[in-house]
Amino acid sequence: MPRHLLLAGLAGLTLALAQPAPVAAQADPAARALIERLRPQPGGATRGIRLPAEPAGSTAAVAPAAAAPSGSASAGSSQAPAVRQAAATRRDTTAPDGVAAVSLTVNFQLGSATLTPDAERALAPLGRALASNDLASYRFRIEGHTDTVGDTMLNRTLSERRAIAVRNYLEARYGVSPNRLEAVGFGDKQLLVDTAPQVNEPRNRRVQVLNIGS
Repeated sequence: MPRHLLLAGLAGLTLALAQPAPVAAQADPAARALIERLRPQPGGATRGIRLPAEPAGSTAAVAPAAAAPSGSASAGSSQAPAVRQAAATRRDTTAPDGVAAVSLTVNFQLGSATLTPDAERALAPLGRALASNDLASYRFRIEGHTDTVGDTMLNRTLSERRAIAVRNYLEARYGVSPNRLEAVGFGDKQLLVDTAPQVNEPRNRRVQVLNIGS
């Protein structure tokens, strides 16, 4: 074998050995937690569900409930802990009832849809979860959401570009099949926290992932 080919082969082998082994979902607590959130629960309505592109009235329906005053009926009710727990579970996504979903904070540079190193680290548990055998039979919708600062149409366009960037990254980095992912941008039309226009609310700037069935 020519010397230059032998050296090239050894260099390639050294580089391959130097690459860190991929972390399996079961070895990543954050990925395991996402698997549990994105896997349909018994009695859930996720399998085969058809999600509307933009559910009517979704913003008002999912606005967080205000804390009940200490003298209110809810606060004094024996069911108050269960009510509070249900509200806490419902607050962190704007998904329809019965749909397995999770909201993630994925930081982009201002006005950009380019994933930063911090964004890639934030998406790592999601990539491992979606690539796991536990979720391999399901399809998912990647949604981009913004707060109310700026122009509504520009926000929607930017949120779609960011959702596409996330989808493309999950496909390229974690091998998630393109047939299992779709991307859509909602801009400020599905606020997690109901605010007035031009309000900087970090919780509304998020990527939401929904299980849309098998």
